[in-house]
Amino acid sequence: MLHAWLEVALIAVGVFFLTVGTIGLLRLPNVYNRMHATSKPTTLGTAAIFLAGFVRFGPGSEGLTALVGILFLFLTVPTGAHMIARSAERIGIPFLGSVTWPDASALARDRRDTAESAEAPEDE
Repeated sequence: MLHAWLEVALIAVGVFFLTVGTIGLLRLPNVYNRMHATSKPTTLGTAAIFLAGFVRFGPGSEGLTALVGILFLFLTVPTGAHMIARSAERIGIPFLGSVTWPDASALARDRRDTAESAEAPEDE
């Protein structure tokens, strides 16, 4: 009986977070906000549903698959969100309002230095 209630609670938490992530995807104004809204809550929601699967099936092969799914989520979702934000910044999608990248002048300086060092021949 306790397992059934725990499964229902985990699924309810998962559905809540997945719904919040979906609403954020539909309602937020730009790629940065949408990326944040889909990466954070949907990771928690999907992890809760995977945990419900682990509670249901136990530590056997199906339960282990659920734990591996959680590990996969925690490794790939932040990486994907970072790459989306970085790509959006590089193609010039602006932030809203007065929000900027940390030390934008250092970022431009690093790009310029990298470009100059790639063009300059090395003296040996």
